[in-house]
Amino acid sequence: MWSSTMSNMFESSAREHFDQFHSNLQYEYGDEQFNLINQFNEYKVSECQKLTVACLLKDFGCHEQIIPVKMGDHYLTKQHQYVLIKVIRQILSYSNERKIEIDVPRTKNAGDYKTKLSIEESNTFLKAIKHNQDLASLQDKIDVLQPISYDGTLVWKITNVQRKITDAQSEQQTSIYSPIFYSSSQGYKMRLRLYLNGNGDARHAYMSLFFVLMRGEYDAILKFPFNFKVTFCLYNQTHEERHIIDSFRPDIRSCSFQRPRSDMNIASGIPKFVQLKMIQQEGNPYVQDDIMFIRVMVDPFNMPKQLLSYAISLNPGFPIYVQEMMIKEETKRRLEQQSRQWTETKNKNKT
Repeated sequence: MWSSTMSNMFESSAREHFDQFHSNLQYEYGDEQFNLINQFNEYKVSECQKLTVACLLKDFGCHEQIIPVKMGDHYLTKQHQYVLIKVIRQILSYSNERKIEIDVPRTKNAGDYKTKLSIEESNTFLKAIKHNQDLASLQDKIDVLQPISYDGTLVWKITNVQRKITDAQSEQQTSIYSPIFYSSSQGYKMRLRLYLNGNGDARHAYMSLFFVLMRGEYDAILKFPFNFKVTFCLYNQTHEERHIIDSFRPDIRSCSFQRPRSDMNIASGIPKFVQLKMIQQEGNPYVQDDIMFIRVMVDPFNMPKQLLSYAISLNPGFPIYVQEMMIKEETKRRLEQQSRQWTETKNKNKT
């Protein structure tokens, strides 16, 4: 409908202009002469491309004059998008009060025809917006279909961060879920739930991150309540590697960590994980190219807090067994260092 309307308007304007000013002229180029009537298509494509047309939303406040080839760019401008949203809101408000009949009977009344045209155009706008929403929803589903982890860790890549923050602020979608991951191939089934605009008392001030225990295939042979320490990390994507790390131990009395009787238990975690201003500042190191990465580690061995930063800083490209080996070696090194320091201190005290 858009391209057909634009093409008809353009051709009509161009032909009127041609008939009025150029119908009896000849164009000279060197020793050759051309009748412009026979060259109308070339004329339409070249000179008359400079003709401008009004935006289809001119009656609603978008008064821009655009050349046809730039119409697509115009639709993406803030001015056009603002008017478009205003039109859609009016339509939705009106449709709540009464059902709009699209098939308006033909009438000689120009006003009725104009109303019908406006409704048809608005329906086109709504379909276009639904198409964009469907694409965004599809992208979200693709994001969730990341490779499944069976080692108790997950690196969650979150794309389109700004759009998702906006959706959370408008309460269109207040939270998003991570891909599912497992503690082992026959282990606990888990995922994360992220509130990009905060949850509860943390709304509008913090990003809230929660752990969700899910009903799994092997729950009958697993031990409950779930009692492993959970560590969250928001990656700093620069060389500074100043990651934001926080941990919690499950409250074994909470229903969140009992054996799941439905698909998912109630989420539990850290409501004030990261201040929103830290991820909304332009050029911040946690959101780069509209992407951020969150890591979760389920730790059955209760890793010392001092080692968490080291474990998080390991290259996630290493196989998990390599990371575990490096953590063990670092643990051993630190214990030996502490032992030497203790011995040196003891010897000094003797002297």
